[in-house]
Amino acid sequence: MVSEKKFPMTVAGKQKLEDELEYLKTVKRKEVVERIKVARSYGDLSENSEYDSAKEDQAFVEGKISSLESMIRNAVIITEDELNTDEVQLGKTVTFKELPNGEEETYTIVGSAEANPVEGLISNDSPIAKALIGRKKGDRVKIQTPGGEMSVEVLEIK
Repeated sequence: MVSEKKFPMTVAGKQKLEDELEYLKTVKRKEVVERIKVARSYGDLSENSEYDSAKEDQAFVEGKISSLESMIRNAVIITEDELNTDEVQLGKTVTFKELPNGEEETYTIVGSAEANPVEGLISNDSPIAKALIGRKKGDRVKIQTPGGEMSVEVLEIK
C-alpha cells in the first residue's frame, strides 16, 4: 500500500483548512444542490447551460472537499518545542535581504497546504524555502528561482 503524502502545517493552518471544509460541506454544497434543483426545473437537460454549470460547480466543490479531508487527515502539526531557535526551518519566520542592496523580505515557511505568498506564507517546497532551510542568521545564500539566481543574506529568524 502506498502511504499518503504528509502535510506539515501549523495549528492555525490546520484550523483554517477545517473551517474551509466546514463551510464547503454546510453552506457551499447546499447552494450548489439548490442550483441543480432550479436548473432541472427548466426542463430539457441536454441544452441547459445552468444545469451544466451547476454540475461543474458541484464537481469542483466535491473535489475540494476530498482534497481538504485528505490534507487534514494527513496533517503533521509543527509545534514550537520541535523548532530549533537559531536555524531556518518549517514553521519559522525568516527575514532576508537580496544582495547587494535589495529590500528586506519576511516570510513564514509553512507546508504546501497552507502556503499563501500574498500573506507571507511560503511553501517548504518553494525554491526560496528550500535554499533557506538549515541556514542561520548572517548566512549568505544563492537561490535558484524561475526568474534567475538571486543572492540573499539571512537577517533574522523567529
